[in-house]
Order: sequence, then C-alpha cells, then structure tokens
Amino acid sequence: MTVGAVPLSTPLPDALADAVGLVPDTTLGSVVGGLLGATLVATVLLINAAVAGPWAKRRVYSAFIDKIGPNRHGPAGLLIIVADAVRMLSKELIVPEGADRPAFDLAPLVMAASALLGFAVIPFGTLGTVTLQLADPETGLVFVFAVASLASLGLVMAGYASNNKFSFIGGMRAVAQNIAYEIPLVLVGASVALFFGTLQLSEIVAAQQDTLVALGPLEIPDWYAFVNPFAFVLFMTANLAEVGRNPFDIPEAPTEIVAGHMTEYSSVYFVLLYLSEFLHIFLGGALVAILFLGGPAGPVLPGPVWMFAKIWAIFLFTQWARTTFPRVRIDQLIQIGWKFLLVAALGNLLLTAGLVAFV
Repeated sequence: MTVGAVPLSTPLPDALADAVGLVPDTTLGSVVGGLLGATLVATVLLINAAVAGPWAKRRVYSAFIDKIGPNRHGPAGLLIIVADAVRMLSKELIVPEGADRPAFDLAPLVMAASALLGFAVIPFGTLGTVTLQLADPETGLVFVFAVASLASLGLVMAGYASNNKFSFIGGMRAVAQNIAYEIPLVLVGASVALFFGTLQLSEIVAAQQDTLVALGPLEIPDWYAFVNPFAFVLFMTANLAEVGRNPFDIPEAPTEIVAGHMTEYSSVYFVLLYLSEFLHIFLGGALVAILFLGGPAGPVLPGPVWMFAKIWAIFLFTQWARTTFPRVRIDQLIQIGWKFLLVAALGNLLLTAGLVAFV
C-alpha cells in the first residue's frame, strides 16, 4: 500500500498506520496502527462512560422519580462530569489496614481492562472508507465472552482484598451471580452463532442486512431480535444480571452491604471501578446490538452513529430497570438463574439446532 492511499474498507489500524506514514503490512506499521486504534477506541468509550456515569444516570433516575437531577454545573448540568472527576480524583487514596495490597491494587485494573478488551473485536461500522474495528478474528464472539468474564475475577479480588466483611459478601455474591447467569448468556450467544453459522462478529452483522418482511413501504429488517424474540428476551435478562442492574444488583446492594466490593475503594481506584461498571454496560449493549439488532445497520445515518445509538438505548433500558424493578433476594436470584434461565437457554439452543438441521 502506498502512503496516503486508503483502499475501500480499510481496517482502522491500517488506516491509522497509513496516516502517520507507515506501511500497514509491516510489523512496525501493524504495532503502531494497533496501538493508535486501541487508544482511539478506548478514549471514545471512556468519554461515553464518563458521560453515562456522573450525568446521564442521574438525569434518567431523576426523571423516573420526578426530581430535577444535575442542572447547576453548566448547561443541563453537564459540567457535573468535570466537577465529579475533580472531586473524586483529588480525594486521598485510603487503603484499609490488613488489605491484600497487590490484589487490592489490581482489581480495578482487571475490571476496567476486561471491558475495554472486549471492544477490540466489536464492529462499529464503516466511516468513509475505514472500517471501525480493531480486529475481526473468526472466534470474535468467544473472545468477547472470555475477556468479559474476567470481570468476575476483579470482583472477587476487590471483595477479598479489602479486608471488609461487606466487601467479601459482595464478592461471593458476584461469583454466585456471574456463574448462574454467564452460562445462559453464553448458551444464547451460541444459539445465535449456530443460526448464522459463524462466530465472526462482522459475519453475524452482515447476515442481518436483508429484509425479513415487507409491509408496503414498511420494511422489517432481518434482525435476529425479530427472528427469535425469545432468545432476545433471554439475552437481555442475563445481560442485566451480568452488568449488575436491578433486579440483579446483589453484589453491591447498598441497602444491605453498603456498596459490596466497592466499599473500601476511594480516589482513582473508585473512579476505575465506577467507569468499568458503565464500560461493561456498554459492552453488553454492543453485544446485544451485534447479535440481535443488526449492529451498525440503519437508514440514512452512518453506521457508527446507529451503533452508538443502539448501545445507548440498551444503557437507557438498564437504567429504567434500575429505577423500576425491586431487588430480588440472593436465593431468588440463584433460582431464577439455575431453574429458569438456564433451562430456557438450553431449550432455545436445542430448538435452534433442530431448526438449522432440519429446516
């Protein structure tokens, strides 16, 4: 490839390497392009998480309970993001006496990294001639599930290392919850991969680009949410549990165990934990968009705009659930996961396998 020449559908790392005057096919070009692409994607996601956490969550919550929400700092209260960042980052980092320091320090990094790594294979669509995707492996869906599950390790590390009984209870609850709901989540994801015959996320998106039903001028797209709404509901339910939103916010449960695994964290460590929570919500939203809502597909607007619109729609759904559903007890949570959701997800997988085999 000649410098300055960007062919059709150039991967983001190659386009960035070409932009700085490097040959993408070389080792140096691949490394530099990959690092620049990862930095760009991480920056955009962290900005979205920063908007979602201090501002959007509060505005949505206040609208549901008939309050005002942030409105004093800047237009519509948007500068509350800056105020909260300064407030939290300027606080002293307090480490509990008797804490397991290595695990205490690493837990926030593990949780944030597990979410960011998942976005390495998420296709955000095409902007001009550049495909906004860092990597497109044939096992992309497996990769996302694998790295996202590392968050469970971070929760356990934070709960154990804090030397706090409430934190330890939150960590143990997180383990029980994630095991109970990760299996149904993966089973539903496997049914989608089985239906489309691929684990490659770009291929799953491409398979949903046709029209399912045309009703005059109205065309219903061939999104898997319309093809199999039962699988869509199962995945959304399991995803709510994975990101810890009501009725499944058991690992934190502020009215029961203070803040669970986050109880002893402050300053920059708390910021990392807080942002990682919203990064995982966005990662779950990205998976829902890709597997069930056609990914970046949509009329008129560019693909990345549709992709982020769908991710934010899932985020708003999680906040609606947070303000609406009462928290279930830990025993009820385990029963829902093992006795209902797992059985339903397994039945959905077997039914999908039968349809693929015989129809």
